[in-house]
Amino acid sequence: MTEGQATARYIRTSAQKAGLVLDLIRGRDVNQALATLQFTRKRIAHDIEKILRSAVANLQQKDGFGGDVERLYVSACYADQGPSAKRIRPAPMGRAFRVLKRTAHLTVKVAERPAAARSGAARTATPATPAGAAKAGRGRRAKAPAETTSEE
Repeated sequence: MTEGQATARYIRTSAQKAGLVLDLIRGRDVNQALATLQFTRKRIAHDIEKILRSAVANLQQKDGFGGDVERLYVSACYADQGPSAKRIRPAPMGRAFRVLKRTAHLTVKVAERPAAARSGAARTATPATPAGAAKAGRGRRAKAPAETTSEE
């Protein structure tokens, strides 16, 4: 199983804010992750999209790549804290407040899903379950159907 990785360093956001967006795509297929990032209303989503595309391109250049982009998924993604720029903001009565302008190092890893070992027919077969068993496990306790006996 081959893996591609891309890292962007010194991105001008906090690692916590970037981590919120990275949590949305972790474990998803690459195409689904790109669609999620495209419609995420956070500024950092555009930078993460570029990193994800770069990780896919890096994987495609490796020798062991199978060639099927549809089988790729985001195997890991994380945001590490980078150096913070320290600035001073004037405050009342001659005091000063410190302003931290944080940066982050973003890493996205992409890998190929292993090929399915089972055949398609074995995968589609589902075990037979009683109709009431599926409902009984959800939420409130399901009432057992009333048995009626008619004497004629």
